[in-house]
Amino acid sequence: MSSEAAEVYATEALRSFPKLLGLVDRNRLSPTYGCFDRQYWHYKAIDFPSGMAETGALPLALAFAHPFPGGERYHRQPRLAELALAAVRFAARAAHRDGSCDDYFPYERALGATAFSLYALTETCLVLGARDRDLLAFLARRADWVLAHDESGRLANHQALSALALLNTALATGEGRFRDGAARRVERVLGWQSSEGWFWEYEGADPGYQSATVDFLAKYVAKSGERRLLDPLARAVEFCRHFVHPDGSYGGGYGSRNTYNVFPAGFELLAPDVPAAGAIAAALRAGIAAGRRAYADDDRIFFHWVWDYLQAFLHHRPAASPPPGLGARTRYFTEARVYVRDEPGRYAVVSLAKGGVLAVFADGRRAYSDHGLIGRLDDGRLVVTQLVDDYTVSVGENALTVEGRFGYASTLLPTPWRQLAFRLFTLTVGRVAPTLVRRLLQRLLIVGKRRAPLAFRRTIQFTSPMRLIDEVWWADGPTARRLETLFAGTDHTAIYVATSQVFQESVLQPWHDYGPHLDALASGDRLRVERLLA
Repeated sequence: MSSEAAEVYATEALRSFPKLLGLVDRNRLSPTYGCFDRQYWHYKAIDFPSGMAETGALPLALAFAHPFPGGERYHRQPRLAELALAAVRFAARAAHRDGSCDDYFPYERALGATAFSLYALTETCLVLGARDRDLLAFLARRADWVLAHDESGRLANHQALSALALLNTALATGEGRFRDGAARRVERVLGWQSSEGWFWEYEGADPGYQSATVDFLAKYVAKSGERRLLDPLARAVEFCRHFVHPDGSYGGGYGSRNTYNVFPAGFELLAPDVPAAGAIAAALRAGIAAGRRAYADDDRIFFHWVWDYLQAFLHHRPAASPPPGLGARTRYFTEARVYVRDEPGRYAVVSLAKGGVLAVFADGRRAYSDHGLIGRLDDGRLVVTQLVDDYTVSVGENALTVEGRFGYASTLLPTPWRQLAFRLFTLTVGRVAPTLVRRLLQRLLIVGKRRAPLAFRRTIQFTSPMRLIDEVWWADGPTARRLETLFAGTDHTAIYVATSQVFQESVLQPWHDYGPHLDALASGDRLRVERLLA
């Protein structure tokens, strides 16, 4: 049984059920019965259903099967089980012949959406005890596609999830090839673990997605009994321990993918074997209760945290004694290039891999957030210092320095003509080469680097109070170019990441306008701004 301490998970998840049940097509005679993509079946604003949306089946199945506190009206409510299985059946109808599904555009055949939905749909069937032969045949076909396909880029969370989804398919169908395939994916994830404990997410370490990888692998261990994974998981949890903030929030712009999201069920599962996981889970529960979670509540991705919170409640086990605290956490992760400083009354996290993005906490509350510098040139292009790059860094006893070039940030938006051209491309070239389309989009929106003609140096001094010094200059000497605006922004993001740009309390902090200092740049001098933080 779960203790009252874990009820915050169920309470928070169940708040989303009216929205969840409003997204699904509940008309039993509708051709889209069971579809959770309201943009498709109701508004008819898009021309294909996102396969990721069908992950909404799992929260319904969990609420039907388990008596969550506050969820009495859902427990054993036949309509919930009916809608959950309708979602599985709609996913089967909407899938490509090979079992894969799309997420952002037709014929995408996205590994992420296919694996996420495979896990959610197989778990739905396992929770509800569904043994429909047609459904199991569809799930096996989807799993066969996952077995045979991969994706460009190193995204450890997708590989860990693929392993869990394949294992689930083996449990649902009894077919051993899926268990073997799951084991191979696990080995790939382990090969992508740094000696510092973190798993690769595109260009480095991202605490938000790290929690997802921990979550998926912890569930894999619980289902498979492969306790040999507890050692790498303990190292992964130790890395995560540094990014639970004093106010109970987690992660942020200092990660390689700018994510605040956290998946607590894995930490609850690991708590009996990994004490640090129990400490993290306790801190996260307090943060959720205080309203400091990341509110990734849009229609595309909120399903994931809803089901994970419900599972976190189910996995929580009251400890015989209070969990240990998070402990001292000052450390420089040299491979991740992330510096954490834990001192009395103050806690700071700085990413030197991202030009000095930082978060500072004083007396248990967030005192300062900074996602780096962002400005606009006179030609309209945006320049930022937060892209992952090979900056020159210096780590001293009481000071950090990072120096490098600004990069251009993508501001490309769809237009009717661009959308038409993109659709024609995906329906022709993309139909036979979806991986090529994915690589092009990754380069355009995520990992591509275009350096701007501006250079910067950021110095952070751990004095009392902290001191931040920003310097900016034209990298190639005086120029006729002009920087129109410049800010130290608190919550901007320069690359595309589905789970970034969400609400978290820190985004309410104001941006700092460096506009009054731009005259120095215009005259060919070096702009220099010095500020006191906390």
